[in-house]
Amino acid sequence: MEQAAITRTVGVADVVFAPGHIGALTRIVPFEMVDDVLAQTGAVQRRIRLVPARVTVYLLLAGALFNGLGYRQVFDRLCAGLPGLAAIRPSGSALRQARQRLGPAPMKALFRLVSGPAATTAAAGRWRGLRIVAVDGTLLSVPDCPANLAVFTRQRLGNGISGYPQLRLAALVACGTRSVIGAVFGPAATGELDYARRLAVDLRAGMLLLGDRNFAAAALLNQLAAASADLLVRCKANRNLPTVARCRDGSTLTRIVPLTLRVINAEITIRTAQGARTGHYRLLTTLTDPATHPAEGEVVG
Repeated sequence: MEQAAITRTVGVADVVFAPGHIGALTRIVPFEMVDDVLAQTGAVQRRIRLVPARVTVYLLLAGALFNGLGYRQVFDRLCAGLPGLAAIRPSGSALRQARQRLGPAPMKALFRLVSGPAATTAAAGRWRGLRIVAVDGTLLSVPDCPANLAVFTRQRLGNGISGYPQLRLAALVACGTRSVIGAVFGPAATGELDYARRLAVDLRAGMLLLGDRNFAAAALLNQLAAASADLLVRCKANRNLPTVARCRDGSTLTRIVPLTLRVINAEITIRTAQGARTGHYRLLTTLTDPATHPAEGEVVG
């Protein structure tokens, strides 16, 4: 009886503890990229350790995917596809110490390196030649420890305070691919608009930025528009916006000095498997020519 053997080749880095940085994550973030970031930030370990700096980077990346698990459980999943290679399983204490040695600089540098709109030929995420991006903010809980409490505070609730301190995160995301272009975070006591201003450096010409009505503040609109991106932001229906001109499609032009904006009263219907829902919205946009950028009958995002 003839027998056939199927073999596969596994690429492994030529440094101690290779199993910890092999797997699906290296398809997105190659270990050569991680090594370069570690060298640039001066974070390469000075002596051979059980958990080298490179492994720690992949541990933290995997931790973002399994944020409900401890470090050892995350490490097990990092090595799950490497039968026979992961001979060493570090203790939870060793993994925590490795994270502390690494510090934030390599992860910040790696984020700046890989962030940005994902390359794609698909039409999703574009409208009339513009790349659709969106900005929004959220609150995230962080571990309740003295180091975090020195920076982040617990939020006040109706019946007391939250159990964990929280940070505020604002992100700029490419619609369609959902890739993160920029992100900033800090104490929740700092307002969402202050973090949004810091994301202006990530805007580029050829982008159309979507935002909810919280982002329709005059100073913020002018700052974001100064980054050469176009804007499409919801505003309050009762906001006083003096009309300086009327467009043929029924929209109007207004001035939020020194910015000229088009005001669109839109009726938007969203259809899902559960049915259709129609809402009425007031929109502000820097796309002031209705012939080039018509509002009626178009779907953005």
